[in-house]
Amino acid sequence: MQNNLFIYNSLSKKKELFKPLHSSFVGLYVCGPTVYSDAHLGHARPAITFDLLFRYLTHLEYKVRYVRNITDVGHLENDADEGEDKIEKKARFEHLEPMEVVQKYMNTFYKNMEQLNTLHPSIEPRASGHIIEQQELIKVILANGFAYEVNGSVYFDVLKYNKKYKYGKLSGRTLEKLQSSTRNLEGQDEKKNSFDFALWKKASPEHLMNWPSPWSVGFPGWHLECSAMSIKYLGEVFDIHGGGMDLKFPHHECEIAQSSAALGKESVRYWIHNNMITINGQKMARSLGNFITLDELFSGNHKLLTQAYSPMTIRFFILLAHYRSSLDFSNEALQAAEKGLARLLKAIETLKKLKPSDFSTVDIKKLNEKCYEAINDDLNSPILLSHLFEGMKYINSVNDGLEKLNSADIESLKNLLETFVIEILGLKSEKETDNDKPFINELIDASLNIRQIIKLNKDWSTSDKIREELNKIGIIIKDKKDGVDWERE
Repeated sequence: MQNNLFIYNSLSKKKELFKPLHSSFVGLYVCGPTVYSDAHLGHARPAITFDLLFRYLTHLEYKVRYVRNITDVGHLENDADEGEDKIEKKARFEHLEPMEVVQKYMNTFYKNMEQLNTLHPSIEPRASGHIIEQQELIKVILANGFAYEVNGSVYFDVLKYNKKYKYGKLSGRTLEKLQSSTRNLEGQDEKKNSFDFALWKKASPEHLMNWPSPWSVGFPGWHLECSAMSIKYLGEVFDIHGGGMDLKFPHHECEIAQSSAALGKESVRYWIHNNMITINGQKMARSLGNFITLDELFSGNHKLLTQAYSPMTIRFFILLAHYRSSLDFSNEALQAAEKGLARLLKAIETLKKLKPSDFSTVDIKKLNEKCYEAINDDLNSPILLSHLFEGMKYINSVNDGLEKLNSADIESLKNLLETFVIEILGLKSEKETDNDKPFINELIDASLNIRQIIKLNKDWSTSDKIREELNKIGIIIKDKKDGVDWERE
């Protein structure tokens, strides 16, 4: 299948035609969660964004190795080089071992990702399982002269690095601005410059997660794991690195520096960043205390919610905005998404029941082309959905006798919706998972058969009563000349 996919490269700050390093293989690395709390709506956005990319690259017949890391050590408070490890802090609060915390929230994260119908990554490595790889990378950076050791800790020498490479090329930060904006924090007197960052930290006596190293008993810096693991599983140079826009600085900027200092070249060819989900214009984040967990969304148990929302409604809500646009949360927006998804899925069910005509008045080929144009334009899911809703209008018009489709075009439309709605966008009818569905369908069909017999006997009042009772439970009856159709509201 021909690839005309253009993606916005955060490094060049423009859309570029995607050309993988190897013609049939794509290496994709995405920053995953730090597992110390339940996944929230903000976590769903990168998960769904890069699931969409993974699905579409697979649809284009690439063999994709999708690596998404799990951070289970080294991520300190405020994304800084000092302070308490986020996981250790949660372990102390919950009276658990740190790895109990990790396992607990990894389990809920995986559960939520399955509920959102995201595909499993090819590899999901953990930082704590790659301490040796991180230490070996530090040794290379030290040998190349871009790091220094102080009191058992190892720091990256940003100023020295900047003399050969350009620090800040991804985020647009300059060393002058960093110098003026960096706060004086405890432990920073060890550093040559305040903007230097930790590759290895000597552990204090109370620090629980630590490992022996040539420099001290300690733990790796937060940024190091992604450089080490992406190189290990995708090679020194790979195609795509993704993550949230909030990771551009310092995390991804430091990754570029580490990899370049170690390898003498950049590892990543395309940087892709999704924008944030906001509440009243403010970023949704655990650190700000304004987040809604996915479990709360699915149960409706939150003060900002008036009802529960299904995982597919959340997925559809996120896909309604382009991944590089901010997406503002509101209960009203979720309600609108719920209705829109229901209309789209209802149209797919209606399509299965359409009877073909001898000719078509609708151009399905043109609709298919527009759908590909949208997804190829930097994964433009909202434009793609607008074209799919155009197809939904065709379906309803044919069903109402206003348009016509021949059997070949009905099959083409079925394939189009199967490809884009289910395969690429990852949307599905959640009713399909209901084990009682076949039995319920049989009951409805039996009720309608009885109603047909009653109508033949001209018992119109009883016939209308059956229709009214079915309407009350969301079953819409459509009488036709040659029988009757029904659908869920």
